[in-house]
Amino acid sequence: MSDRSMSDRSAQQTLAPHAPDAQAYPYDREALRERLRGLGQRPGVAKPDPILTVDRIERRFGGMTAVNVEHLEVQRGAITALIGPNGAGKTTFFNLITGFDQPSNRQRLLGGGDARWSFNGKDLRRTGASQAARAGMVRTFQLTKALSRMTVLDNMLIGANNQPGENLFVGLIPPLWRARERENVERAKDLLTRFKLDAKIDDMAGDLSGGQKKLLEMARALMSNPAMIMLDEPMAGVNPALTQSLLDHIQALRDEGTTVLFVEHDMHMVRHISDWVVVMAQGEIIAEGLPETVMTSQAVVDAYLGAHHDKDLGDDDVLTTGVIRAIAEEIEEETQEEGR
Repeated sequence: MSDRSMSDRSAQQTLAPHAPDAQAYPYDREALRERLRGLGQRPGVAKPDPILTVDRIERRFGGMTAVNVEHLEVQRGAITALIGPNGAGKTTFFNLITGFDQPSNRQRLLGGGDARWSFNGKDLRRTGASQAARAGMVRTFQLTKALSRMTVLDNMLIGANNQPGENLFVGLIPPLWRARERENVERAKDLLTRFKLDAKIDDMAGDLSGGQKKLLEMARALMSNPAMIMLDEPMAGVNPALTQSLLDHIQALRDEGTTVLFVEHDMHMVRHISDWVVVMAQGEIIAEGLPETVMTSQAVVDAYLGAHHDKDLGDDDVLTTGVIRAIAEEIEEETQEEGR
């Protein structure tokens, strides 16, 4: 952790003298936002009670650096939005911390890099996707992963954890797993009712609409009672009629004590439900803060629209020699960086 983050943490002892443990839910949203309001609005700021902490994680593809995150903390019990222009590295970052991909600077058996991240106090550097899910960190995907040739109920049951019947030998003795199976079926039915998919319980998942598949994937992720759910563009391709339903479900998750980290391009949604916003551009965290302040910062506007978005480059009065030189210098610097 950087010295700045350590000093931030020390300064927050009066803000959170007794950080709540993993079971100290639910949060009062206004109280939580008041705590967050007292934090520095800058990248890598320390949080009162982080559930996820990431340090020095990098992912390179050839000569291109897709992710280069120096330090990031995600506040427990909050809805945190991860935003940024296309190609900023948001989904790659999700893949890295959930075990679907490995950092370029990962630790190896003999030596290795300095990438490290932890969830709920557990080091996840050597953890695969299934172990990360068992630790309580589950995710959804941009493109839904519903198993089309299985029923909606069967899709839900796949998401349950601690199923003794999955053991080869235990599976041969029904009395050892039937009780757990009944519990899973009841939980699946409850979740499907909550997400208004109970009428589809025996339908094939492939017959659902795009929005219904998003709901199914979110419901399935909750089968394991996660401490944090990570949603990758939950609104992408969703019928507007289902948008408000998804928003309500995400807010309900936070109110029930589940930490939410989501990637989204719908800025109205981000402003409406987020407690905290993290901005990525070119693989790096460039801004953090409350949604009403961070989304109007100059760094964020430049990341989305470009540093010269407010200049009409077709206007001879604006396109002066100085502006042309500044643009040329920026292009040259970017070209040199890409060539390194």
